[in-house]
Amino acid sequence: MKRVIVVLAFLASSLAVTAQQVKSLDAAQHGVEAAQAAVENPKKNTQVATWMKYGQALVDAYNAPAGRGLVGAQKQEIEIIMGNDKPSATEEVVLGGEQWTKETYETKNYYYSAQGVLAMIEITKPLYNDALDRAVAAYAKAAQLDEKGKKTKDICTALEGIAGKFTEDGYTAYQLSRFEQASDYFERSFNASATAPLSKLDTAILYNAGFSAWRAGDLDRAKQLFTRCLDYGYYATGGDVYVKLSDIARKQEDTKLSKDYLEAAFVKFPQSQGILVGLINYYLESNEDTGRLFELIGEAKENEPDNASLYYVEGNIYKQLGNRENAIASYRKCAETDAAYPYGFIGEGLLLYECAAKTLDEAVNEMNDAKYRALLEKANADLEAAVAPFESAFGILDDAQTKLGVAEYIKNICFRFRDKEGYQAKYEQYAAFVEANKE
Repeated sequence: MKRVIVVLAFLASSLAVTAQQVKSLDAAQHGVEAAQAAVENPKKNTQVATWMKYGQALVDAYNAPAGRGLVGAQKQEIEIIMGNDKPSATEEVVLGGEQWTKETYETKNYYYSAQGVLAMIEITKPLYNDALDRAVAAYAKAAQLDEKGKKTKDICTALEGIAGKFTEDGYTAYQLSRFEQASDYFERSFNASATAPLSKLDTAILYNAGFSAWRAGDLDRAKQLFTRCLDYGYYATGGDVYVKLSDIARKQEDTKLSKDYLEAAFVKFPQSQGILVGLINYYLESNEDTGRLFELIGEAKENEPDNASLYYVEGNIYKQLGNRENAIASYRKCAETDAAYPYGFIGEGLLLYECAAKTLDEAVNEMNDAKYRALLEKANADLEAAVAPFESAFGILDDAQTKLGVAEYIKNICFRFRDKEGYQAKYEQYAAFVEANKE
């Protein structure tokens, strides 16, 4: 899971204005103490404004140690607004396989991308470890007192902002490989969003909490979080919540539960490669009858007899099991079911292409000249046979990226046979398409 950082352009003047809004550590602490005194005052703690000021003071206290740096700004711009606040150390670090510049300050670390953009701020000395949690509680209290809902919009905006800060902290912790901490931050973000009156169930963030716990190896916590995702009807892309729960069950040596998760997922997401591969691996490793896979796909066909994608899935099952002929037959059944469905053609083309690649690998290591020529002839036959289904797919594909990928395969095959009649022209056609459409 990789975080996408949107880089914004800032004018130095706007940076300076924004920077002035960040309170000093002393001012932020004083603000919390004054606001806390107000909420402890019986004459003031029944007022909505008192709790909202307390919530804002806690948010200010959270922000203060981060300094005046703005995520998304260029390093040169940060240096201008930081003034005399200089880092005590600067070093190059590798995070997630990428190069970063880390600047160390008294209360925070700044991480710059290779492009010189401030991408992450890590607070190392917070004023209060629970500032944002207390802020959530303060805004929730304000909402309870706001019986007429006059401040509902402002409270919701504040809760959204706090959830966003937890999310940022979660991504930072994840990037730093502190997966347990990331999981905690993501769950706190979910809880902040779920707080009334915002009452938003950000299930994607809850999934991030589970995924981070899974990365940390905390299987019990990951299971609890992923189960909550299912309870909310969230399955992630391709039913990945089921896949992770199955993996957890397998690691906890509950093979039946592992299979049950995958089978339940397969009913909902028969086209998911992760689920399909997981089921196939389960049946192969457990020596159970793989016929159950075809029972499942058969049940899906009964419910949707005109769904060509189910034959594509069936072809993938046969492919994984090493049954080439049945795989091709299933892929071809796609076109019979729906002439506008391209993935059966793609499945057949890829199978033939991959078979050819495997045969060529065998040929490289074959010392017997006659056997070498036989392998080469077999590989070439599969490659030539792959052109027709790939071209059929190319002709009906709507998805630009997939169409480009298919064109790449055709181009590469035609280049190999460019000395044979007709292939040079096809090579030029698809090479031109690839060149015109690549990023």
